[in-house]
Formats: sequence, C-alpha cells, structure tokens
Amino acid sequence: MSAAAPDPAWLPAPAFRALGSRRVLVAGTGSLADTVHTEVAAACAAFGGAAVRAAEPDGLVQGCDLVFRVRPGHLGELGTEGFYLRRADARTTVTAAAPHGLLHGLFHVVRLGEAAFAGRRPRERHRPALAVRMLNHWDNVRVHPVMGQVERGYAGGSLFWRDGAARGDLDRVRAYGRLLAASGINALAVNNVNVHEEEARLLTGRLGEVADLADALRPYGIRTHLSVTFAAPVVLGGLPTADPLDEAVRAWWAETTARVYAAIPDFGGYVVKADSEGRPGPFAYGRGHADGANLLAGALAPYGGTVHWRAFVYDHRQDWRDRSTDRARAAYDHFAPLDGEFAGNAVLQVKHGPMDFQVREPVSPLFGAMPRTRLAVEVQATQEYTGQQRHVCWLGPMWSEVLRFRPDGASRVGDLADALVAVSNAGDDPWWTGHPLAQANLYTVGRLGWRPGADPHGILDEWIELTFTPERTGDPGRLRDGLRAVLRGSWRTYEKYTAPLGVGFMVQPGHHYGPAVDGYEYSPWGTYHFADRDGVGVDRCRATGTGYAAQYANPWAELYESPRTCPDELLLFFHHVPYGHVLHSGKTVIQHIYDTHFEGVEEVEEARRVWASLAGLVEPGRHARVAERYEEQVRGAREWRDHINSYFFRMSGVPDAHGRRIH
Repeated sequence: MSAAAPDPAWLPAPAFRALGSRRVLVAGTGSLADTVHTEVAAACAAFGGAAVRAAEPDGLVQGCDLVFRVRPGHLGELGTEGFYLRRADARTTVTAAAPHGLLHGLFHVVRLGEAAFAGRRPRERHRPALAVRMLNHWDNVRVHPVMGQVERGYAGGSLFWRDGAARGDLDRVRAYGRLLAASGINALAVNNVNVHEEEARLLTGRLGEVADLADALRPYGIRTHLSVTFAAPVVLGGLPTADPLDEAVRAWWAETTARVYAAIPDFGGYVVKADSEGRPGPFAYGRGHADGANLLAGALAPYGGTVHWRAFVYDHRQDWRDRSTDRARAAYDHFAPLDGEFAGNAVLQVKHGPMDFQVREPVSPLFGAMPRTRLAVEVQATQEYTGQQRHVCWLGPMWSEVLRFRPDGASRVGDLADALVAVSNAGDDPWWTGHPLAQANLYTVGRLGWRPGADPHGILDEWIELTFTPERTGDPGRLRDGLRAVLRGSWRTYEKYTAPLGVGFMVQPGHHYGPAVDGYEYSPWGTYHFADRDGVGVDRCRATGTGYAAQYANPWAELYESPRTCPDELLLFFHHVPYGHVLHSGKTVIQHIYDTHFEGVEEVEEARRVWASLAGLVEPGRHARVAERYEEQVRGAREWRDHINSYFFRMSGVPDAHGRRIH
C-alpha cells in the first residue's frame, strides 16, 4: 500500500459491484446530488453499468434498475438526511426530501449489495435518530511538546496539520469525508479541544485553512466545526476581559463569527472545553457555564450554528487524602442545577461515564437529569484507555449499552440525546486507524449515531462484509466466523486483563499505556482505588460514602447503593469491599481478579491463533499489520495479568485457589 493510496476501509471497489452493474438514474441538483452521481458513474464505469443524470426523473425511469430522486414534499417525514427505499416492478427507488438524503441512500444501497435488487421491498423509511453525529479531532496544529501532533492519537500524524502548517493533502481529507459519510457521520471538529496558541488563530488569521478543509468535506455532507478557546477575545482580540456578560466581548464574538460564516457558509459551530484541566472559562469572571455557553450560542444563532459545551469539568488538583471529594460527582454537581438555562442552540457534551472513558464505568447520571437541555453523548473511539490501537478492543457493545441505558427506567439515553460525538481514532496512517481492526470502532460510531438502538453485532457484520468482502474469498464462512471471534468479545476480554470490577485507571501516568496499579493513587487527579490489606474500591454510596450513587434516579440509585444489589461489573466503582466479598457470580472478589486476568490472557492468545489462521483469506498487508499488533497485545495482556495479580496477592495475602503462578 502506498502513501498515495490509503486503505479503502469499508468502501473497497468490490462493495460497489451490485450497484455498478446496473443502469442507474440520479435525479437531483446541487453539490450533494453531484457527489451521488460521481459515485454512481465511477461504479458503473468499473462494473459495466450505466449512469444517467437529470434534474428531474420524468420520462427517464424506464429501463433503470435503480433511481435516486428528490421529493421536497417528504421533508416532514424524512428531514434533510432521511430517505425512502422501495423496490417494485423490478426497480429499486431511493426517494429523499433533500440531496443529503440521496447520499445516505446511496451508501445504504452499497451496504445491501445484491439484496437491494432482489424481489420486492415495501417502502422503508430511513431517518437518523440523532441529528448530529460528530467526530472531534484532538489534532494540534503545532506539535505539542508532551501530547504531540495528535493528543491521544495512535494512528500516525494529523490528517489536517503538520508541524504548525496545514498539510494541504485535501485528496486525503476528501477520502476521509467519504468514509465518514458512508458510516453516517455528518460533522467534524478539526482541532483539539485543548486549544493552544496556534490553534486559537484558526478562528481568525488562519481561518482560510479551515475553509479549505470545509471545502474538501462539504461534498460528502460533513459540516466543519472548530474548537475555540473561551479566552479568544483576550488572546486574539486584545480585549482586557473575556467576561461573557461584557458587551465588548459579545460584540467581538458576534463580529468574529460573522467572518467565519462569510468564509464557511455551512459552518457547524464551536466546541468548547472551559474551566477544565486548566482551560480558561467563565469561572474567572464569577460567571457560570450557562453564561459562557450562551455567549457563543448567541453569536452562532443568526447562522444556524451550534455550540458544543463540554461537561468534563472537575477539580484536577484534588487532595488524595480527602475521601469526601469525588471526581465522579463533578459533572452532575456543576451542570444539573443549570438545567433549562442553556440556549436552544447550545448542546451540553457529556462523557458517557462520570470519569474518563474507562473500560467500564456507569453511565453518567446527567443523562435523564437535564430534560430541558440539549445533550450530546461523548464517547472515545481513540483507544486512550482501551489499548491505544495496539490491542483489539471493539467498543460497539460498550457504546450500545450506554445508548440503551434507561436513566429513569423508561427512556433510553439514545432517545434523550440530540447528538453522538466521538473522539476520532483516525490519522494519516495508511490504515487510517493504526490497527486495521480499529476501523470497526470508527464505522460503528456513525452507524450507532444513525440508529442508537441498532444491534452492534449487526453493525459489525456490515463492516466485515464491506471491508473484507468475504464472498470474494475461498472460504467466506471461515473468514466471517474468524473475524467475529476476534472482535465480538474483545472489549470484555480487554476488561478481563486490566482494571477489575469497574475500579478504573491503574495505568501508567501520562501516556496511559500499560499497567501501574498505583500510578495515579497518590496524585491530584481524583482517580483512586483505595486498595489496602483488607479490601479495595471506592465508597460512593449515599449512606457512608461520597453520595455519588444518589445522583441517579431510581431504580438505579437503590441498585447501586448496596453491595448486595450492585452489578458485579461496577462493584468496585461504587463500593469498598473486603477481598473475601462474594460476588453474584459466587466467586470472591480476589478470586475473580485472579481468574479473569488469567482468562483474559488466554482469550488474547486464542484470538492471535484465530487471526493467524485467516492468513490466506485476508489481504497480506492487512494481515501482517494485525498479526504484528497481536504480538504486542499478547505481551501487554501478560504484563497486565502479572502486575494486577501480583499486586493484589501481595496486598491481600490470599493465594489463588487454583495454585497458578503469581509473582
């Protein structure tokens, strides 16, 4: 694979064979209809079909196997992105109310393959459940001395920036936008939420570079967003204050935003990290988060833009001796009292759990606690705490559990949210995501954003069919079974050999790769496990602990309050218990720790064996890259196993019931 030809990922040429071998009419006007026609024409040129283009389909549908058409009258049922799919009289028809719907309809037909042209298909309505499906890129314009070109990036450099300058590789950006559109993504922020000096200037003096990226992404319906610093009026405008209630500050944001929309008419809006981990925010002026968010919302409102205000706010200078302060409480304590105070075009972007993208945490209690505020669910496709794209860890089941969680016992998080946002795992690596199998996470984000209630295993099967085209191999069944075997359970496998029972972290400080059980135990970051000779875990119950469990509505508050009812997988997140505490599984906590860590390593070793057996069925370069990563995963899993088991054996003095070697 050459640098000029990145991996086609889930859009390889053979995926277009069914569509490209037909006579296809694309009826519609505008740039997105042009994109649909360009895609169809390329497929037809490759596979012997014929592409017909017209403003209206009248008189042209006869003899066509597939018709794409726009009917604005369906806007109420479909919105701008939805479409109808129907097959009758030997013709498949995609009907949308706007050209963006045609684009999504095109990629749906690609996913269906030959099934799109078989038999009869009653009219189906396809409309995204979440209006915004966004990727946040934590890309720095200039290389950061600690975090590098991409903060928490594990897939090479940035797709957009290099050493302080725009990369200018807009063909690669367009190819990226195409992949994202095919998965359902429709928005993208091009720079890090930790906005440093050079990134701040993207809002003003370097706005043209952002406009170039927007031009490259626009043909695939991706709206460009920008992360901005709350201190921009001071840093960029020379004002003495960034007070959100100051009239000069409001005027500066209004004028600056007007210039942004003059350069990028379909600009999506701003992403803001404020009063978090040292970032500037409204607290400096005695103002609240709603004041800050509404300042930017007001500047964006005339243009239909949105501010995504991150709820990741906590005390990162905590005294580790103080057990009454609980980082898990912070987002709820800061934001729940502000429900109803945010503007209609302000979206509160909430991490899916109360801590920081751990392999296991409870769903944030903010979901369900702010019915008068627009909320976005933030997940992390980049695997900061789940193996950093050196370990296979498909996160679809985790995200699905979050989106299906019912905070009040009735409505699901996916029904309560307005958006799904993921920290991107893509970079300039030839495979896009460093680990080729990590592409499954990127694909899954978009598909779950379109339909949060979808079966994640069905989404994984879609990705397998598109990416590996099993039917074109000598043994499609074995290939499908092998890929499912190594991916479906990979999240739970990773959980088994890392931090146990929801306690979290236990990683090397700073870079967060590999085990260090006490790495953050005596730090100011609020990420503690409180292990001692008698037990382990954090008491977050209302009666004797920090009270975090009481932030939930019932039935969850009652369920989490007692070790007797708390789910095993979250026990140590909510409770400090003795090593001899018996889980619902019937095992003691200490034996569970030993058993799962041995099992996790065995499962990784088996996955490595299964992957090796697929050598003749997978493109050689892809197979070699994954095989190389599996060697590191096996090494890493063994290291995790030995660190965790040895630590808790030495701490508890309790031997393994099965007599296995613990150091």
